[in-house]
Amino acid sequence: MEKPSNLLLKVTRQLFTNVEEQTKFIDALVHPQPFAPCILWCQDKPEISPFSVQTPTHWQPHFVDRLSLGEKPGKHSLHEQGSFYCLDFSSVFSASVLLAIPESISMVFDMCAAPGGKSVFAWRALKPDLLITNEVIGKRLGMLISNLKRCQIKPSGVVNRDSSIFAELLPASSNLVMVDAPCTGQSLLAKNEKAPGCFHSTSINKSANRQKRIIANSAQVVAPQGYLAYMTCTYSPEENEQVCEWFLERFPHFQAVKVDHLSTFQSRLTSIPCYRMFPQYRLGAGAFTALFKNAMEGDAKRVDLESMSAMWRYRSM
Repeated sequence: MEKPSNLLLKVTRQLFTNVEEQTKFIDALVHPQPFAPCILWCQDKPEISPFSVQTPTHWQPHFVDRLSLGEKPGKHSLHEQGSFYCLDFSSVFSASVLLAIPESISMVFDMCAAPGGKSVFAWRALKPDLLITNEVIGKRLGMLISNLKRCQIKPSGVVNRDSSIFAELLPASSNLVMVDAPCTGQSLLAKNEKAPGCFHSTSINKSANRQKRIIANSAQVVAPQGYLAYMTCTYSPEENEQVCEWFLERFPHFQAVKVDHLSTFQSRLTSIPCYRMFPQYRLGAGAFTALFKNAMEGDAKRVDLESMSAMWRYRSM
């Protein structure tokens, strides 16, 4: 991007009142700079790291390392062996809301899972009895299955259905449902990638409507006293804070959970506890995240895994 479009300027003014912050944000998108690579250790870390590691942030989980610029962990033999998963540090930020869950988690359902980074994070952080990952786009299933196999994530399974199917078949069953919602992908620009039309109001509204449908279906899968994590990799308030406000209005039995370790990232655009990372912070390309708890009382409904046999695209127990 050679210069900011009027559409980018409009979103920027929504996000920041401070002119200096507006300038920094725009510069991060117009003149993108590389971010430090990041890895999530699926197995115990070696005593001596094979990489140059940066000082961790105060909220960074112990199983994540942010590496020095220039490191290429994806080419290391430990990557092929499944010792770690490579991901953007923004994804670590988003998934770190899961660290605020105090209870043990029996079942995790990742509604929009490919390529699998946040599923791996949930498996590593929460050690669930079962991880079910769903990806509705068929051409993305291969990378999801490959990553779960390589990193030896089990017990786990991969399914390929619309969120509405699970609202009907698996109601009130999962202790945690993750919704890494499909979005306009505006943060791709900070990584020097393409995202055509990502700031256009038509794209933003279409995306927000799809997100509302997915989060509404996903809420029905959450067990009583269970959690729903909502995340995006875009900046528009319509796809982030406004989706959360819409959700809480229509599902009043859910409550937003305050995540203390992300308090300095609290969004200024709402009073709801939800958190933003922007590219000018130089940690990652950008992300939005929020955690909700189902306040209803009762027990989780049992899932008959065998009845799902026709759905499984991959299963490792």
